[in-house]
Amino acid sequence: MSLALSSARSHPGKVRARNEDALLERAAEGLWAVADGMGGHQEGARASRLVVERLAELALGGSLDERLEQVRLVLHEVNRRLTQDLTVLADSAERLIGTTVVALLLADGEAACVWAGDSRAYLWRGNQLYQLTRDHSLLERLVEVEGLTPQQATRHPSARALTRALGAQDELALDIVRFELLAGDRLLLSSDGLHGALEERTLGAALSLPTPAVALERLLDGVLQGPARDNLTAIVIHPLEAA
Repeated sequence: MSLALSSARSHPGKVRARNEDALLERAAEGLWAVADGMGGHQEGARASRLVVERLAELALGGSLDERLEQVRLVLHEVNRRLTQDLTVLADSAERLIGTTVVALLLADGEAACVWAGDSRAYLWRGNQLYQLTRDHSLLERLVEVEGLTPQQATRHPSARALTRALGAQDELALDIVRFELLAGDRLLLSSDGLHGALEERTLGAALSLPTPAVALERLLDGVLQGPARDNLTAIVIHPLEAA
């Protein structure tokens, strides 16, 4: 029996020929993930695909803590592969082959989100949208550490640069947030091609819709009606434990 109802989709957008995003949907086991690859040509797609392929192989079981540890170990393993094996095979020794990742786990009425990079997780609860993740980006650092306003930070030429990602450094630092599920909770995982193109009120309005499929359609349509310059990926999740 599935732990949640979910709907997932990835789209290349209107400009890029290749889709470097990848997604994983394992509703029966309570695991979902979005990865946004980087590296140009085929390498970004290869990196994001490696994440979801390895997570798809997991024989998930046990408590939320045990499942979270399984996912964490896989992400560290993928980071080693990206920083060592794949980078050596790249055309240039300076090329970074990496990927963001945001993964969501459900078990025993609880949820855990683990991430690196700027792919995000959102929670819709009590008609309020909450951003569960915090971007690992220069923009976020300029706001938090340097005290710039978001508007000032956005003007920095490298504002979109990531400060963490799988494949970016030998030692991977992951952030994790855990919380109890409540009745009516709705969850969204997305790459920056989706959430970067929509206002928060638009995200919330979509998540308030009755089914994951309808919410997902609203989100993607909202982006594709605009320039859609980036790949876009989204997964909408309605936990059954909280229903």
